[in-house]
Amino acid sequence: MPRQARTIVVDAPTGVDDDLLLPRPPGVFRRFWSRHPRLADVVIALSAVFFSLPSAALRAGAPEETTPEQMWIALAMIVAGGVALLFRRRHPFAALVAGTAPLLLLPPSLGPAVQPLPAFAIYAVAVYASARACWIAFGVVGTALALYAVGFAVAEPAQLGYHISSFVSAILALLLGSLLGVNVGNRRRYLQALIDRSRQLAVERDQQARLAAAAERTRIAREMHDIVSHSLTVIVALSEGAAAAADLDRSRQASLSAADTARGALEEMRAMLGVLRDTSDAPATASASVSPRDPLEPVDPAAVVAAAQHAGFPVVSEFTGSLADVPRSVRFALGRIVQEALTNAMRHAPDARAVRVTVRRTGDEIVVRVRDDGAGAATSADSGGFGLRGLRERVDLVGGSMTAGPASGGGWEVRARLPIPRDDGRAGT
Repeated sequence: MPRQARTIVVDAPTGVDDDLLLPRPPGVFRRFWSRHPRLADVVIALSAVFFSLPSAALRAGAPEETTPEQMWIALAMIVAGGVALLFRRRHPFAALVAGTAPLLLLPPSLGPAVQPLPAFAIYAVAVYASARACWIAFGVVGTALALYAVGFAVAEPAQLGYHISSFVSAILALLLGSLLGVNVGNRRRYLQALIDRSRQLAVERDQQARLAAAAERTRIAREMHDIVSHSLTVIVALSEGAAAAADLDRSRQASLSAADTARGALEEMRAMLGVLRDTSDAPATASASVSPRDPLEPVDPAAVVAAAQHAGFPVVSEFTGSLADVPRSVRFALGRIVQEALTNAMRHAPDARAVRVTVRRTGDEIVVRVRDDGAGAATSADSGGFGLRGLRERVDLVGGSMTAGPASGGGWEVRARLPIPRDDGRAGT
C-alpha cells in the first residue's frame, strides 16, 4: 500500500495535520513558506531592516540635519527591531515594543525611516495574539505618537507641516499592518479551529470504535459463556450418569441426551460465528453491539428446567402468567438468567437436594427466582467468574434489577426483576 503524502497546512502550527486528511494548500510559495517558518521570519526581519536603513541614511525631506551619533543610534535601533521580529511568533508584544521605540525615542527627522518596523510588529500582534489585542495596541501606539507629534509641534511651530505628515504616515503604516494582520490572523484562527474540531472528531471516532469493539467482545464473551458453560455442565452430568448407570437402556438414553445437548450448543455457536462473519451490515455502534436482539433465539426456561431434570438434578419449577406477549429482549434475558442460575447450581451445589425455579409475571413485571439448598453454592459468589457478571449485564440491558447471595436457611438464591415495556408488547420485536 503506497504511503500517503503528508499534507502541509498553510498558516497553521506544525503537526496540526497529523492523521487528518486535509486538502493540499494551493501555491508553491505558500507551501514553501509553510514548511520553512524560520526562513520566513528571517526574510521578514531583513525586509523591515532593508526598508528602514536607506531612509535613515538619506533622510529625504528632513527639516534638520542629524548628528553622526544620532545616525548610529538609529541604525542600532533598526537592527534591534529587526532582530526582535525574528521572535514575533512567540513574543509579538516584545517585537512591537522594539519596533515602536525608535519612533518615540529618535528625533522627528529620523521618524519616517523607522516606520516599517512597527507596521511589521503590529501585524505580528494581530496574527499571533488576537485581533482585539491588535486594536488595543494600535490605540496605545497611536496615542503615544499623537502626544509625540503634538509635543514637537508646540516646540517647533515652524515645522508643523512636517510633524503632521510624519504622524499621518506612521498611523497609516500602523493601520495597514493592523488590517492585514487582522485579516490573516482571523483566517489563521478560523482554520486552526476547524483543524482542532476535525482532530476532536477523529479522536471521538476512534473512541467510539474502541467502545464498540469492547462492547462487542463483552457481548460475545457473555453469549459464549452461557452457551458453553451450560451445555458442557449438562453434557458432563449426562455422561457421568451414563457411565454410572447399570441399565443399558438408561445409559444409552443419557448418551443420546448428551449428544442432543452438544448439537444444540453447536447450533448456537454457529449462530454466533455467523454474526461475527457477517460483513454485509454497517459497523455496529456501541449501543447496538450490546443489544440482546441478535440472531440467537430466546431460551425457553421450561426447556432449561427439563434439560436439568433429565440430567438427574432435583429441579422443580413454577411458572405463573403468560409470556407469549413479552418482548423478545425480555424473554431472551429471562431464559439466560434461568439457564445460568441452574448452571451455577449444578456446578457449585452438586449436593443440593432441591433446586426451585420460580417465574412469575405480575402486570408489567416478571420476577425470577432460582434457589437451591446446597452447601457449595455459597462459596461460588467470590470465584471471580463471568456468570453473575453476565447476568447483571443482561438484567441492566432490559432495565431490571438482580440480587444474588446466600439464602435464608442455607443455600443460594438468584432473584431478578424484569420490567415489560408497554410500548414494545409484541413478542416478535
